[in-house]
Amino acid sequence: MQTFQSWYHGNITRSKAEDLLSKAARDGSFLIRDSESIQGAYALCVLYQNCVYTYRILPNEDKKLSVQASEGVPIRFFTMLCDLVEAYYSPNMGLVTHLQSPVLREEDVDEEPESNNLPPQLPPRNFGANDVKESDTKSSEQPCKSLSDIYLARLQHMDLSALSEEHEQAILEYFRTSICLDADQVQNGNPNLPGLQKLILSICKTLNSEIFHILPALEIFHKALDQQLSPGIGQYPKHVERKSPDHQKLTKLLYSIEDKVKENKSLGLPTKMFLKVDVESGKLFFKKSKDGPEDKYYVHNKILQLVKSQKMHAKLVIVVETEKEKISRKEFVFDDTKKREGFCQLLQQMKNKHSEKPEPDMITVFIGTWNMGNAGPPHNINSWFQCKGQGKTQDDTADHIPHDFYVIGTQEDPLSEREWADTVKGVLRNITNISFKQVAIHTLWNIRIVVLTKPEHENRISHLFSDSVKTGIANTLGNKGAVGVSFMFNGTSFGFVNSHLTSGSEKKLRRNQNYINILRFLNLGDKKLNPFDITNRFTHLFWLGDLNYRVELPSTDAEYIVTKIKQQQYQELLSKDQLSMERDDGKVFLHFDEEEITFAPTYRFERDTRDKYAYTKAKATGTKYNLPSWCDRVLRKSYPLVHVVCQAYGCTNDIMTSDHSPVFASFEVGVASQFVSKQGDFTNITTAPQGGIQIMNCLATLLTKSKTKFFIEYHSSCLEKTVKTLEGENTEHSDGSIKVWFGSQLTPIISDPEYLLDQHILICVKSTDCDESYGEGCVALRAAQFCYTEFQVALTHHGEKTGVLTGGIQLKTSEGKPTEKLYDFIKVERDDPVSSKGKGGDLNKCSITQAHDISNPNYMGVSYKSGKAGDRGWSYSMPPKNLPIAGQGSKEPKKGGFDGSTRSPTGKPSSMGEDGKSSEMFDNPLYGSMGLSHGRSKDQDHLTDPTFASCKPPDGDPDRPPVPTPRNRSFTYSDAKLQPPTPSTSHPSASKKPVVPSRSEGGMAPNRPRLPAKSRPGMPEPQAPKPRDYRDSSELPSKHRLPARPAVSLHVTCLFVQLN
Repeated sequence: MQTFQSWYHGNITRSKAEDLLSKAARDGSFLIRDSESIQGAYALCVLYQNCVYTYRILPNEDKKLSVQASEGVPIRFFTMLCDLVEAYYSPNMGLVTHLQSPVLREEDVDEEPESNNLPPQLPPRNFGANDVKESDTKSSEQPCKSLSDIYLARLQHMDLSALSEEHEQAILEYFRTSICLDADQVQNGNPNLPGLQKLILSICKTLNSEIFHILPALEIFHKALDQQLSPGIGQYPKHVERKSPDHQKLTKLLYSIEDKVKENKSLGLPTKMFLKVDVESGKLFFKKSKDGPEDKYYVHNKILQLVKSQKMHAKLVIVVETEKEKISRKEFVFDDTKKREGFCQLLQQMKNKHSEKPEPDMITVFIGTWNMGNAGPPHNINSWFQCKGQGKTQDDTADHIPHDFYVIGTQEDPLSEREWADTVKGVLRNITNISFKQVAIHTLWNIRIVVLTKPEHENRISHLFSDSVKTGIANTLGNKGAVGVSFMFNGTSFGFVNSHLTSGSEKKLRRNQNYINILRFLNLGDKKLNPFDITNRFTHLFWLGDLNYRVELPSTDAEYIVTKIKQQQYQELLSKDQLSMERDDGKVFLHFDEEEITFAPTYRFERDTRDKYAYTKAKATGTKYNLPSWCDRVLRKSYPLVHVVCQAYGCTNDIMTSDHSPVFASFEVGVASQFVSKQGDFTNITTAPQGGIQIMNCLATLLTKSKTKFFIEYHSSCLEKTVKTLEGENTEHSDGSIKVWFGSQLTPIISDPEYLLDQHILICVKSTDCDESYGEGCVALRAAQFCYTEFQVALTHHGEKTGVLTGGIQLKTSEGKPTEKLYDFIKVERDDPVSSKGKGGDLNKCSITQAHDISNPNYMGVSYKSGKAGDRGWSYSMPPKNLPIAGQGSKEPKKGGFDGSTRSPTGKPSSMGEDGKSSEMFDNPLYGSMGLSHGRSKDQDHLTDPTFASCKPPDGDPDRPPVPTPRNRSFTYSDAKLQPPTPSTSHPSASKKPVVPSRSEGGMAPNRPRLPAKSRPGMPEPQAPKPRDYRDSSELPSKHRLPARPAVSLHVTCLFVQLN
């Protein structure tokens, strides 16, 4: 019966089912979909009084189906879904109302039905009037005959010259004899299609050797099945606004002149100095001439901090401890920003090598993606792994500093797994002199992902998983799809996905569906987190690949696009980038981040050159246009309040064997160690101090019309098991949403703040009727480090926003001081626009100027592009000033008016001046600064804490982005002047021990030399760029060091600038 095939919608999402029923708007409307919580089960969704009721259809041991309906109603079992549905057309079967009208299944969207601006315009499929009439009039009498005739008629209008005779006959035979049998299977609710499977096997039996002959046959077969008419003819508006860059150039020039004038007036004449970093010996040398003697040096444990200037991107302050245990600030201006970053990275490597930490708390990850175009790689691909080429790139001084992990994704890869893995290992061995170990390799057809790591990290990796998802024709072919790898690195989870999505400028919607399918069905990570998709399963998720999103401009603009690329004017083209537009609309990659693109489109080049784009392609159906586009991308999504900084993002210039250029990205990532308590043996539960996690005033606003009750599941590694709440209290609202109130008390397994502050609570709102998720989110415990903190978390499910969760969180921890993280070694300092007249002891007496944005908006949950607080999917309120620190309410306050609200999230307190004001220095850019906000005196109660950003930007905060600076986009601007250091007399130093910065107590020990203080800025600017730090964060034991390079040294010509 025709009605039997209409109500089964397969694996559509719950929200999609609700949308379809809402459109039906008739009591008794129903559909059946696959259950999201139980494999092999179904969900019967019924509309009644504008609410959706969901009933589970469960199979028993004999595979007979029954409906979980009202209590007291006898359970009936059915062999087929169609029998079950027919029975429930009768009233009084235990449902809220009997089934009345099925909701028809929507056709799959293969191509976007747009009427304009999507070249090339494909010729319309020629359906004869007789064919359509025959389909309508004979469907009830001879459905199989008319179905077969329609598809055979379509084949007559297609060019089959590219097919072999064998393949052509196989397709014709399927349409003549087997398609009717498959249609009957669908009508009976059977997802297996034996005829189609036989055809695919027949076509693909020689796939490995005949792939180029097979794909045309599959494409022809796919077009024949495609019900979508071609897009209508339309003209894209020819007038495109072209903004002149003159205004921005002038502004940048004025800023540059202003900076130079200020430096010459206030700092006097500079002195040229040469610096040498000896990584092996752990010394930093200062020299007056390049080949001259070493005038002075500092040992690694005497180098306390590096302070970057926000406004002068080549300026750096080195904070060192002198022989008399005093703090000295040495200020330098390098030749360019890259030199400064390379110098910082070498110093970071030196600190790492001589660190006393048993485990790293920061690592670097290289991400590479390349569509190889079915051609082998050239002999030299070093530039890819050294992040050399266009865009945000690394300095030459970082060439031989290895990353901790290398994740390489390839598409259309013609090599075997062993050949490609050996090639990559050989390249890395040549660059770094390290034999990297293979963590995982996984291949789906010619889509491949390889993960390599340093040898010393092998024992830190556990819970390794890999999987793949096919999204090719009928989701059965692996020419398109994704491969993924996940693992734990000590206490931090990582996920990596390499995908190759559907090609074609006009197939944007299918790419979106590819993404959703991968999101739902890629099986990675902890199996206990089954309610969560992969976007919520990992501390850090990286998504790379040939995503195939195009620049959405008409083909007539092809030459104009090429001209813009040659002029390096990308912004107008990026505004038409399909991926960016779909992300802005919340359709794909919700709450993901992508570093700003400052490199040319990576597709489609003529092979063996990067000077010419081949944007036309002759096909049997006519000329196909592939406009230059950023097809190859790297995106990421991390848990709230974790350290992650993009160091590089660009493409190579010298690898030309494919029509795609390889894309690289590198990230500095904070990681958590396997916790070992320093406070004694807590294995005895009776003696261990008890901690607590209080979640209060929890309100979930769900965008659903389901009529059910809800509860919350809490998942976390800091909890002994999954915690479920009682049913919440529902309140329906006129806007169609449901508000549900919850409250919870959680007990962590360990109460030590060193462990607890690195943890996250995963939240899943589930229904009681079918145990399905209605939204998932994540809350960082670090947000409540000092006191009760309010939070707002976006709830998502299968890549869609499903609601918002708000509430408050408070921690109770044991006594303890979190250690300073390795990434706190580098700070960012503001420059005061007003020249300071103070002497050396006036560091803390500078005035508090207008609050500026921190330099890493990703940490704050604010997108640097749009400036919207909700773009990251979470935000935290400012903590009240006078509440006690969690677990430390009775602790004696620090001198100088210190309280809990002035510490950094890593537990490092802000140094306060004699007048109670903090100096104009930021904490680590990811955490923001910790001083008073603009216009607040020290005795005022209200503090602005940027660490927990509010949901709305402050009044008067400009929404315009700062003037872009080419190749220096990772540095923000500020207006405060650097001040001379403060004497360290305020800290007792009777028994001072050597400082080990990477394992220090965060500046809280009384014998620690006083570091420059920090201030607290306001909300982040919309486009505050991220800090650009190239650092090697892992331990570097001597047995793994570079034997050919016993001492890595750097000679940098720089300007030595000392404040008077």
